Amino acid sequence: MASLRRAIRRLLTERLGEQTSRPFMQLLALKSIADGVRSQSAIAERLLVDAPAVSRLVARLEEDGLVKRSTAEDRRCARLELSPAGHAELNLLSDALLWTDEELLRYLTKPEMAELKRLMDKLLTGLIQARGPVPLEGGCGSSDA
Repeated sequence: MASLRRAIRRLLTERLGEQTSRPFMQLLALKSIADGVRSQSAIAERLLVDAPAVSRLVARLEEDGLVKRSTAEDRRCARLELSPAGHAELNLLSDALLWTDEELLRYLTKPEMAELKRLMDKLLTGLIQARGPVPLEGGCGSSDA
């Protein structure tokens, strides 16, 4: 599975490299925010990176005009929102993900794809049951998403 994950990530980053110079991890952070993750601590948990790395990542996204911070109910935390430019970058990732899926489908029959989807859903369900879903807020109040 690790080899397949690396091959897919390489394919995806090559495709993205044709469209943006934005690092893959920044695009994943934008996707997390678009998915409803509103705090840096929740992004860190979702992306499996430490808090200082996410702090630098979010600062760069804000500096580049892709993310806006606003004060949450708990003033110690900031809510993160995508700007229009952030949505444009996220669209590049979404298009590249769709393209990657289409590329992968070329190597599987419809029944094989259905079986792979079933197995992946089973793995995802097991992981969520064992670990629990990744929080949207990470201790910064309730989410509007």
